[in-house]
Amino acid sequence: MKLSIIIPTLNEAHRIPQLLEELKRFEQSNCEIIIVDGGSKDNSVAIAKHAGFRVEKTTRGRAHQMNIGAKLATGSILVFLHADTQLPDTADLQIKRLFTDNSYSCWGYFRIRIAGDSKMFYVVGFMMNLRSYLTSIVTGDQVIFVKKNDFLKAGCFPEQLLMEDIELSKRLRMLSRPSCINSYAITSGRRWELNGIWRTIFLMWRLRWDYWRGIPANKLAGKYQ
Repeated sequence: MKLSIIIPTLNEAHRIPQLLEELKRFEQSNCEIIIVDGGSKDNSVAIAKHAGFRVEKTTRGRAHQMNIGAKLATGSILVFLHADTQLPDTADLQIKRLFTDNSYSCWGYFRIRIAGDSKMFYVVGFMMNLRSYLTSIVTGDQVIFVKKNDFLKAGCFPEQLLMEDIELSKRLRMLSRPSCINSYAITSGRRWELNGIWRTIFLMWRLRWDYWRGIPANKLAGKYQ
């Protein structure tokens, strides 16, 4: 049971060194690491290559980048990791154990915790975890992992500019409910800190409401950016 960890990047030079340090433990445990860069203008690619990591270059678009990584992956389990999110130290072992013990589930996610000083981050993280438990809708920050065959069966990520994780969740939950690993993935709170916590919360709920109403994701992407 081999894991392929796929990381889409775009101008992440400030984060890449720490990310690569975090990934070494998984590389040494025979996990395949595939970084898929969407046209960075900084030193992201050079830093990753200098550290000995595999980097694939393609056009910008997180869904497209992750699909490229999935196509190239040789592992039977795909792990989609955002560049600003840190996996638990034993994530690979926990994923393998989950699929060994639970043959009915083909995908899953980690509990999420947001890094930052604000106490509101605990509330936001709690609500994200509760939402996923109740609805089986999972966002990319929660580190979606899935059996490759089932990922292909679900049609991969829809190549849209936003909500690709929500759309994939809808497809995958037709195959099985997701399994949640109780360990926490730690994601950066930089978006909330930069734009304001409440403003970001309201923005994300408004975007999801608009998407639910049928407004195309590509039209909503400008508001997200």
